[in-house]
Amino acid sequence: MYYYDAMIEICDISKSYQRHLALNNISAQIPSGEITGLLGPNGAGKTTLIRIINQMIAPNAGHLRYKGELLNQTHLKQMGYLPEERGLYKSMTVGNQLLFLCRLRGMSNGDAFKQIDYWLNKFEVYNWKHQKIESLSKGMAQKVQFIAAIVHDPEFIIMDEPLSGFDPINVDLIMTELKELKSNGKTILLSTHNMQSVQDTCSHILLLNKGEKLADSSFSELQKKYQSKKFIVRYRGTKIAFANALWTDFELMNQEEIEEGLFEAILIQRGERSVDDLIGNIKGHVSIEFVSRKRLNMQEIFLDLVNNENSEA
Repeated sequence: MYYYDAMIEICDISKSYQRHLALNNISAQIPSGEITGLLGPNGAGKTTLIRIINQMIAPNAGHLRYKGELLNQTHLKQMGYLPEERGLYKSMTVGNQLLFLCRLRGMSNGDAFKQIDYWLNKFEVYNWKHQKIESLSKGMAQKVQFIAAIVHDPEFIIMDEPLSGFDPINVDLIMTELKELKSNGKTILLSTHNMQSVQDTCSHILLLNKGEKLADSSFSELQKKYQSKKFIVRYRGTKIAFANALWTDFELMNQEEIEEGLFEAILIQRGERSVDDLIGNIKGHVSIEFVSRKRLNMQEIFLDLVNNENSEA
């Protein structure tokens, strides 16, 4: 799939470490103004791809484009990066650490001070400004690291496991901030194992496994392509009449009474039987209130893709 407004174009990228092929001829796009989920099990090649985009390492083959231009060092000032392995200077104060990083990105002292104060106040941590990094708890240091990735107002932000070490309240805080950044036109690459956060925030998915690309599409397209074999049926009638109506076309996995006289059943499809077949089977035996194919969530799609790929290897 090609995006004419792609922030990053990944073009036939391959990377090897000695005898290990980390990325094998990967091509994909990271669309502008969207949150793209970079997914994959450990060893899939996610960190290698991130490091190539950040120009920390070079590919063995292929190239990248940034807004249509060949990626180069000048583009780094427009990027923000939260690494999985956090890297703050423990002996520096929070304010000096953020100022140092702003200056590395080419900001003036005046602009840097404004941005630093804005973000510290927004995260309600301004009183940490003169504390040394080493005095902070892990969660507090995580917040500072997050601010460090966005304090210079980048247009493209890479988040590598940004939720690691956070409690549920701060996870919600970070995810809310990512959504707000997107609404302000930022492009975000989110690498995480937290599938619920991907489903809640990512409009696009790039899935890697063993250095190969398994998916590069919107989440909605993945849901359409990888349909569940499970159906949800709500009906009024008797359990016996409903079970008898199924015959051998659908297997009854579970059913329960959700209110007086109203039952909800979970069925699994056998062969190529359709929703129409299901309705035809039970019509006349019970009163149908609702029938729907159960939609797969991101966790289920991820496991299905990776497990199928591993079984074929």
